Amino acid sequence: MTYDVIVIGGGLAGLTSAALLTTSGRRVLLLERRDVLGGLHSTDEIAPGVRGDAVEHDIGWIPPSVMKALELDERALALVRPDPSAVSLLPGGETLTLWSDPARTSSELQRHSPNDARAWRGFGERVSRLAGFLQAMYDGPAPEPLASGTGELLSMLGLGRKARSLGRDGIIDLLRTLPMSVADVLDETFENGALKGLIATSGLTRLVQGPKSGATAFLLVHNHVGAPAGAIRSRLIARGGLGAIARALADSARAAGAEIRTEVTVSRITASEEGVSGVVLEGGDEISARTILSTLDPRRTLYDLIDPTFIDPELSHAIGTVKYRGACAKVNLVLDGLPSLPEELLRGALVVAPSMSYLERAYDAAKYGGISERPYLEARIPTMHDASLAPAGRHVMSVLVQWVPYRLRGAAWDSARREAVGSLVIDTLGEMLPGFAERVVAKQVLTPKDIEDRYGATEGSLTHGELTLDQILFMRPVPGLSRHATPISGLYLGGPGTHPGSSIASAARVVAAIGGSKTTSRVRARAAAGAE
Repeated sequence: MTYDVIVIGGGLAGLTSAALLTTSGRRVLLLERRDVLGGLHSTDEIAPGVRGDAVEHDIGWIPPSVMKALELDERALALVRPDPSAVSLLPGGETLTLWSDPARTSSELQRHSPNDARAWRGFGERVSRLAGFLQAMYDGPAPEPLASGTGELLSMLGLGRKARSLGRDGIIDLLRTLPMSVADVLDETFENGALKGLIATSGLTRLVQGPKSGATAFLLVHNHVGAPAGAIRSRLIARGGLGAIARALADSARAAGAEIRTEVTVSRITASEEGVSGVVLEGGDEISARTILSTLDPRRTLYDLIDPTFIDPELSHAIGTVKYRGACAKVNLVLDGLPSLPEELLRGALVVAPSMSYLERAYDAAKYGGISERPYLEARIPTMHDASLAPAGRHVMSVLVQWVPYRLRGAAWDSARREAVGSLVIDTLGEMLPGFAERVVAKQVLTPKDIEDRYGATEGSLTHGELTLDQILFMRPVPGLSRHATPISGLYLGGPGTHPGSSIASAARVVAAIGGSKTTSRVRARAAAGAE
């Protein structure tokens, strides 16, 4: 059988793309190497009878147009936006809590800093305003500043109108803020060290940079695209684990007619001077298709799956210079009871980042290939939202450990170093939560190397390439590929390694790009509606 499109990769980007492409009238086959769908967003068994989010534990931005195109709603995807948004765990059993309601957060801040309480609402409005401009850029194809076609000029004019809506002061703020360090932005606004440390993590997460690094303010704004107005550090999770989203997207794709195969490894994309013609599976089987969409990261796609004779040397060099630099380990814990905090607080993200100087020192260790004895941690307890993930009396804690380098200085990852990361997490949380260590009955540790080997993420990068100012918009993954089409006719790149850097949003954009090549107006209209 010949398919219209073969999608490589069964993560959220691949599943969303398969569903949108099938509803646009194409015959679609999705191929996934693992036996579980979801990729980095899968829900796996982490101990006998206990399930949890294997790697990632929040989703990122889901464009409303995707929900509409697939006729899904928040209930179908089991989406949850926890409140509180985040809780900073401080020495001596103290906490600082951010709530979705700016007024409630202002009230919380009164006991830490009356000045910061007064500044809170204005800061939230500022971040929302800047994130709204980024969302306008992400809603469409990556802008091409050097292009001169009519459609491109109209697109740039549209962005210009959006920028003008910010007003003179807003435009100045946008141009000034995005290249700044998150430390400088927060030092201008707040005085409390714990508050600045907690907010700064939104500009640093999954990135090998510290709070004083330039352009980390961009990531702070990027991570608030789609968030409720005025809410800081508010992220979407899924009841039942992120695998529930993968299942809902797979069900939507199958219902529309897509075919999904797991435990299938693509060893090669077949191509000629005329373009792609299909894929070759591990074992030698060949499958034909007119279009190939790879949601693997760009380096894996263009280095591992394509005959290098079809890749221009300059493009090959550019792909080789993309920064991946995995920054996180993942530690999943099974607890025999809840930590010693009010249950209401346990619904949000528990963060160990008591100050910006703490964060900068933790980054310094990773910068030189080490792991800080005082790491930045972000933990969630998904059983607070769905008790079915674990047996009665048990809880799951999902912990992202920031600044664990993929390449250790003078050493290689092994079982002893993996075990040390797990012990470091338990000890660090034990300092903030009395009696915590005694609650841990099982643990699973994934280093950046484990994440690469198990989930196919180059260097363990959770974003398929760092989200830095030099790797966004028309430069993501590299100039010339930001519109998803490659120089090989019929081959497209999708996934978070492409514009705009979010799995589901990137799927919407690549489907729109593929939709432009279909001849029937019905398909063009439906594909565009699904990716507006």
